[in-house]
Amino acid sequence: MIRALHRWPGLLALALVTILGLSGAALSVFPAAERIAAPQAEAGLTVAALADRIQAVYPGVEQIRRSPSGRITAYWFDQGAPGAAVINPATGEGVASADPNQAERWLTNLHRSLFLGDGGRIAMAAGAAAMLILSLSGATLVARRVGGWRRWFSPLRGPLAGRLHAEIARIAVVGLVLSSTTALWMTASTFDLLPDGGVLPVAPAEVSGETGFAPGRMPTLRRTPVAELRELSFPYPGDATDVFTLKTDRGTGYLDQGDGALLAWADLTGWERVSETIYMLHTGQGAATLGLVLGLMALGVPAMGATGVLVWLAGRPGRPRIRGNQPAGRAETILLVGSEGGSTWGFAATLHAALTKAGQSVHVGPMSGFGPERYTNARRIILLAATYGDGAAPASAKGFLDRLNATDRAPDIPLAVLGFGDRSFPAYCAFAKSVATAAEAKGWPELLPLDTIDRQSPQDFARWGGALGDALGIELELTHQPVQPQTTTLTLVSRRDYGAEVQAPTAILRFALPRVSLWQRLIGGGFARFQAGDLIGILPNGGTVPRLYSLASGRRDGFIEIVVKKHPGGLCSGQLMALAPGDTVSGFLRPNPGFRPGRRRAPLILIGAGTGIGPLAGFIRGNARRRPVHLFFGMRHPDSDFFYGEDFAGWQDEGRLTGLVTAVSRGARPHYVQDALRGEAAQVADLIRNGARVMVCGGRDMAAGVADALAEILATSGLTPAVLKAEGRYVEDVY
Repeated sequence: MIRALHRWPGLLALALVTILGLSGAALSVFPAAERIAAPQAEAGLTVAALADRIQAVYPGVEQIRRSPSGRITAYWFDQGAPGAAVINPATGEGVASADPNQAERWLTNLHRSLFLGDGGRIAMAAGAAAMLILSLSGATLVARRVGGWRRWFSPLRGPLAGRLHAEIARIAVVGLVLSSTTALWMTASTFDLLPDGGVLPVAPAEVSGETGFAPGRMPTLRRTPVAELRELSFPYPGDATDVFTLKTDRGTGYLDQGDGALLAWADLTGWERVSETIYMLHTGQGAATLGLVLGLMALGVPAMGATGVLVWLAGRPGRPRIRGNQPAGRAETILLVGSEGGSTWGFAATLHAALTKAGQSVHVGPMSGFGPERYTNARRIILLAATYGDGAAPASAKGFLDRLNATDRAPDIPLAVLGFGDRSFPAYCAFAKSVATAAEAKGWPELLPLDTIDRQSPQDFARWGGALGDALGIELELTHQPVQPQTTTLTLVSRRDYGAEVQAPTAILRFALPRVSLWQRLIGGGFARFQAGDLIGILPNGGTVPRLYSLASGRRDGFIEIVVKKHPGGLCSGQLMALAPGDTVSGFLRPNPGFRPGRRRAPLILIGAGTGIGPLAGFIRGNARRRPVHLFFGMRHPDSDFFYGEDFAGWQDEGRLTGLVTAVSRGARPHYVQDALRGEAAQVADLIRNGARVMVCGGRDMAAGVADALAEILATSGLTPAVLKAEGRYVEDVY
């Protein structure tokens, strides 16, 4: 619901809110420029002294105004001809034209009404309302994505467009809410939809009837500093019944032109002060710095509009459309999804359709939106939870465990947890297991025991569906057809073979970059954008589940490269190892933003063994900034599987690789990569204490051994691999 509330106003009002944002940002510059350019009154200068100075230069002065920026403007008549000028308060002389800035006037008319009068004002008010809805709903979505309001500025992951969209929103949302709210208030005031609230002093019944009393002698003007002045109007020449009118930050009063007496006074009302504050907050008049800050935030509107459209376009084929999705408050079955790449949403759509067909009322939403207080009609809750990386929550489940752990007790609604993962990975369904454990600790009643789906198996899903149907007392048949990602044809251009002599054939396969369209470049589709460490999915002939390989190259390298080892009976690895230059294979790209070296200049410690060298070699190859990189590489034997051995010397000469330590496990004295780390313990500890980032890629046993070795190395420093992971300085890509 919130996502739709955010999406459609944004798409429908994109042009309008973009005009509002850009014109508002441009207008924010004028108050600051005016304050810089305008001569400012000296401290302690009174309105009486200022009026005397101006009247001495312009005897026919009829009004003096001071703007919130401090600019003083005088208006006069000289021999029947009107005049006006910006005044230097030190001399009372005009120093600049008082004519309005034509660019500012044009932008103001565009910003307020699109040059269309009242109809345009209504349209821009609608744009402000859309901006307010977008800001509030967007803030809610960001909070869900990061796992709650307390984690507002926690790191984001995912495609670049989505991360950029959320990063800008996290900074700009406060300003956009403020600007849109004040704009709606001002529009309502313009159309007299709000009470005026102003009080003028009662017109004096009697005046002295005299004229000619100099403003410089009037006690009220002598007590009023120029810093509080808004306007001083002089009486009409020759009319003894007219009076001076003084407006200040405190209120409005009338002064007798014959003796200078204060005839009447009215303080500003609370309503007037609120209205003036809102005007100041919206325009920046009187708060130039705030205006510039709000203007900078307004520049985020077109950027968020562009990235939002890209996110929408990129997401359209990813998450299936769920027809007939019921509101959370009316549904009997609450189905929450934790997914990283989007495939789990497909299973949710299949389950939703089957339950709906069986007569159930079902609501589907992300686990990050967990809110038991909204499930007023729910009779059961089902969680479909994938796992990200080494047991972390996937993108659409961030914050779920925090919310659950923060509750006093779990909902009194039966729960079923179904995990999705790959048994070949060490953290198989680890997040789902964590959820089930936390639910049990909270006393959440169980609908079904924890179950898992291996490699998106439709058979596993159908089996679990049968158990769910039995628990619900209904016939439930789950026939899931996985939606395969759109693939691109890749042509092999070269290969380097290793390991045949030790019966462990491995190859570095290099494919040509496929052509990408302009549209793919804009939305990041296909292979338009990728980095070393991202994943390429290969769907083997006759297979239903793609095999993922870490990329050893980035887009800037001009090719796609992976390291593949042939596994006995391996369908995908066997087909890849049989490729010859010129042969083709179909593949798709999957970003892996959690395994990136980052842009910092802190040293990198890269640790890998076997084919795990692939992405690490890609990081070294792409190290054009000559960041310090220390590689620890484990292999069986240098004569058979020293992958990239012919490249390392050149990378060291170019400054891309600072140090290389190898470990050979099949020699006379078996030596593993964790042993190599212990051999360089002092240097490793020193690098980590100085902010180094550790990246590990390879098999699960190797990764466990590396973690143990680092725990020993860091024992005296107070650091541990767990602490480094929490700081984002220890990341793994383990298989």
